Amino acid sequence: MLFSIIIPVYNRPHELEELLASLTAQAFERSVFDFEVVVIDDGSTRRCEAVALEYTTRLRLQYHYQANTGQGFARNAGFEQARGDYFLVFDSDCILPPEYLQTVYTYLQHHQLDAFGGPDAAHASFSMTQKAISYAMTSPYSTGGIRGGKHSAEKFRPRSFNMGLSRKVWQKVGGYKITRMGEDIEFAIRIERAGFRVGLIRKAYLYHKRRTSFKQFYDQLHFFGRARINVRRFYPQELKLVHTLPALFVCFLLVLPFACFLLPSLAQLQGLVLALYASLLFSDAVVKTKDLSVASLGVWAVFVQLTAYGVGFITEIFFPLAKKKQAKFPTHK
Repeated sequence: MLFSIIIPVYNRPHELEELLASLTAQAFERSVFDFEVVVIDDGSTRRCEAVALEYTTRLRLQYHYQANTGQGFARNAGFEQARGDYFLVFDSDCILPPEYLQTVYTYLQHHQLDAFGGPDAAHASFSMTQKAISYAMTSPYSTGGIRGGKHSAEKFRPRSFNMGLSRKVWQKVGGYKITRMGEDIEFAIRIERAGFRVGLIRKAYLYHKRRTSFKQFYDQLHFFGRARINVRRFYPQELKLVHTLPALFVCFLLVLPFACFLLPSLAQLQGLVLALYASLLFSDAVVKTKDLSVASLGVWAVFVQLTAYGVGFITEIFFPLAKKKQAKFPTHK
């Protein structure tokens, strides 16, 4: 069997249904049964078994329910059940375009990669808020510019919403050592350091729903900022200057009200910088989204993103949440 698709899910039966439906629509030159789907229901209170059972006649599908361990260790459970030569890992809130599997298959026929990933995009059915958030997460002028890609500030490392690895990677490196707080970054670094070839398959994109409100988006990015500091605990040298930019953005905003009273000329300069940055974001978002309303929301989404990530980054330095998380979910050996 070529591909094993690993899907951890927690309380998202409707989104799982959309992902499974997109898998049945794959335009794959090999048989639809040349890939399997392994769903790990990670302690959901709204179990996804009924949704999974609906697709057992249309997909080669395994469904496993377990006590909650967190997304990283849920993926490990999927790896242990998988039978394919390659493991493809998706978040449950993703939708695959029909050509996804064929794109990955064709690319691997001509390029030797042991681990890989692809980008994400906004689906036409997404709300304006979701499209704005998608812009913020993929823009080279936001934290999307440090996630690794064609125009990014650091080399590409696959993230677990859209990630693939060969069976031999799993056999040599093992699975996730931590279950949350930057677990995919730590995993990707370990794969890379083991000498495996890692790369981006640019055309292997998928639609990632992410969050449906700016409050949810703030909470998610706040957690991401904390996660970056958690990764530093494993690999101190992996924390780069570019990762501190959102924290510097937060400091910039904090200085602004004081400057208004104490140094008006500095406040004017800061206001000009913010206006120019917002104009750059808006212009880029208009080009990317082709929608003025989404572009306007996209500017706000980037400001929310940078603020949340920066606050989380700073907070984790002084009030580490990671130690509490790791007490609940100990690291794997």
